[in-house]
Amino acid sequence: MPRKDTTTAARTSLPTAPYVRVKRFLKEGLAAGRWPTGTLMPSESELVAQFEVSRMTVTRAVRELQAEGLIDRVQGIGTFAAQLSRVSSTLTIRDLHEEILSRGHRHRAEIHLAKRERASAAVATRLGIQTGSTVFHTLMVHFENDVPLQCEDRYVNPACAPDYLSVDFTQVTPTNYLLQVAPLWEAQYSIEAGLPSEQEAQLLRLRHDEPCLVIVRSTERGGVPITIARLVHPGSRYMLSGQFKP
Repeated sequence: MPRKDTTTAARTSLPTAPYVRVKRFLKEGLAAGRWPTGTLMPSESELVAQFEVSRMTVTRAVRELQAEGLIDRVQGIGTFAAQLSRVSSTLTIRDLHEEILSRGHRHRAEIHLAKRERASAAVATRLGIQTGSTVFHTLMVHFENDVPLQCEDRYVNPACAPDYLSVDFTQVTPTNYLLQVAPLWEAQYSIEAGLPSEQEAQLLRLRHDEPCLVIVRSTERGGVPITIARLVHPGSRYMLSGQFKP
């Protein structure tokens, strides 16, 4: 008789921590739009009764969601669904226009491409759609005081932002617009040093051998991909910085 792997069986049957079940319920509800921005959510007392757990368990779940920027708690009133654009701050998705203005400088954008395309296999995979499906594609250069600072090559899922191509991106950045019409829930990004493509070097006024900071970023909401963007910055003109406070 074959021997059963009791270790594996025991591992897969481990119970989920009570606070995790409460947190998952609330987080999945927010992602599904069960509680729109500003809506009063279930009280801690209601959650205690629903999940048959302690008040401490519910409090932990709610506090973690608050720390993630997903909910707002008002003492004596209740818990509310937070505005999702605030999640972007937690995920450090900054609008380049605001970043440049914060330095007291002037921002402008040149649009080199804005059209519908058939998704390649690579783009389709990243956006979770069928190869050959329609996608929106924009290519632009952002300037800081007339010096090219970023080449932005972006693909957008039309299902998430159907009016994307009608926007005047010399007046509002794609990041700002997408945060308004399709607030992100999750973001993934990679950062690496690399050389620009021939087109990127031309648009950024660089030599082909000048190193750049390349950020590839994708966002989604409720498991549905919104956009994928390749952001190329001249290494000599841009510094990526952050802050940590325990």
